[in-house]
Amino acid sequence: MLFFKRLISCVLVFLLVIACAKEKLVITNSKSNQYITVLGIAQDGGYPHIGCQKECCANFYNGKNKRKNVVSLGLVDTENKQKWLFEATPDLHTQLAELEQNHLKTSTIIDGVFLTHAHIGHYTGLMYFGREAYGKKDIPVFTMPKMRDFLTNNGPWSQLVSLQNIQLKKLQNDSTIILNNKLKVTPFLVPHRDEFSETVGYKIEGSKKLALFIPDIDKWDKWKKNIIEEVKKVDYAFLDATFFNQSEVKRAMTEVPHPFIAETVKLFLDESLETKNKVIFIHFNHTNPTLQENSKERKEIEKQGFRFANEGDIYQL
Repeated sequence: MLFFKRLISCVLVFLLVIACAKEKLVITNSKSNQYITVLGIAQDGGYPHIGCQKECCANFYNGKNKRKNVVSLGLVDTENKQKWLFEATPDLHTQLAELEQNHLKTSTIIDGVFLTHAHIGHYTGLMYFGREAYGKKDIPVFTMPKMRDFLTNNGPWSQLVSLQNIQLKKLQNDSTIILNNKLKVTPFLVPHRDEFSETVGYKIEGSKKLALFIPDIDKWDKWKKNIIEEVKKVDYAFLDATFFNQSEVKRAMTEVPHPFIAETVKLFLDESLETKNKVIFIHFNHTNPTLQENSKERKEIEKQGFRFANEGDIYQL
């Protein structure tokens, strides 16, 4: 009896993988109406990482792996001819070009940028909007109160505000922004190292599907909400996958707390394959073995039904 139960479980997982593969083909080949596109998957320092002489980054220099952009999502509405960016990363210049060249080309470079917090990989790309680079006026940047104060009162970011290169738009916790008749965005506070600003995740709502975006959080049990229940409410959940486990880097994890992938997988262990399949890991440190697409760690997690974000992936809304 145990043998047959395991056999049935294996068959179900196999069918799920096949279904996901078919879904991904539909997703990545379709650019109609409203969708999310993945523009970056790496942690703030990118991949390859500064100062790294380990095998993980050597795999880039020897040609085994491609460079990875810092974590970012694009939100595209081809019907209303609008596009938004989630995170202003150090790779913003090429990420905006990716949106323009391969998704939607309009007279406006971007209709708005949503920021999560004031750590270097998530806001410093705003520099490209300044007089030294793009130098245009009134690019909408959506910020929470502390993030707004940080940009307004600290150089060089304050110059972007004073010269009106960017136009700061107010966000409030759990208050929905209506982008158009098909798209809504809702920020929500999450616990993280808030040295300079608060930290938020986002719910991105289309006419048919809903996405969750939490690239940075300390630990799931520190959040006032239940991550499992929140994942069940959406169709896609892009979740913090900075580190694989405790032994990955030789530094105090209290300095850079994140939920390990191993912890998240364990948390969802008894959930349905449908729920696990909603989890899409993103924001990988260069040392994370699952950043390597053919790693045994990644393949094992995929077998359980979880997914990994890849640059260029498209998720319809």
